[in-house]
Amino acid sequence: MKTPIATTNAPGAIGPYSQAIDTGSFVFISGQIPVNPATGEVPEGIKAQAAQSIANIKAILAEAGLSIDNVVKTTVFLADMALFGEMNEVYAQEFTAPFPARSAVAVRELPKQVLVEIEVIAVR
Repeated sequence: MKTPIATTNAPGAIGPYSQAIDTGSFVFISGQIPVNPATGEVPEGIKAQAAQSIANIKAILAEAGLSIDNVVKTTVFLADMALFGEMNEVYAQEFTAPFPARSAVAVRELPKQVLVEIEVIAVR
């Protein structure tokens, strides 16, 4: 089973992909950049951008009937590894123990020149 998940409370997919796919046991959420779905705006600074990316993830999780506590794996893409500390401050406020497994990598460039993109895997 492969069911797409979509909500207008997070930025819509802008290409041939789904916001998320529900397999029945797992929900795979595509990378979320910090676009406010109501305004289309990107906030300033890594802390605000990390918070918006996580808000978008929470909206998709809610559409799937899940919460941030269901997340078991995250991947954080950063425009610069120097942003890791500030991103991690926001991340630590949003996720609770036991924390999800995580990878964090710096990439050359992200869509819309944002500073962060976060993707997650959640379990039912």
